[in-house]
Amino acid sequence: MKTHDRNFPQLAGALILAGLAVMGGPAQADTSAPVPAISIELNTLTDVEGGCRLSFLAQNSLETDLDRLVLETVLFTKEGAVQTLTLFDFQSLPTGRPRVRQFDLAGASCDGLGNILINGVNQCAGGDLDANACADALKLQSRTENEVLG
Repeated sequence: MKTHDRNFPQLAGALILAGLAVMGGPAQADTSAPVPAISIELNTLTDVEGGCRLSFLAQNSLETDLDRLVLETVLFTKEGAVQTLTLFDFQSLPTGRPRVRQFDLAGASCDGLGNILINGVNQCAGGDLDANACADALKLQSRTENEVLG
């Protein structure tokens, strides 16, 4: 046996340990609890007589019920111009219970609607929460081609 062959098992073991150290050690399951959030999902856009209906799925996973959530919302055209600045009143959002909220935009076509910006939290009532706590907890998403930004 050659001299360098005798060191092979030790060298292989050292390389495996070094590789594990670089990768952060053995993989461990993520046991952290989900982060409490107020999830707002643009679910559908539907043309209705005289306008466009936006349907949102809202879910509160905070530790307290929300008595009222009002979001300042900016709707853009597909070209990126501001179309409307409005308030969307999501009303009460109990913890752990999904709610669908619909908002009709009179005189607007769903085809012309671009992205939606949640510009801020106008009102957040529930427990000892304030507008900043609700703003920090917002998780925005969309099932449509229109992005919801915030």
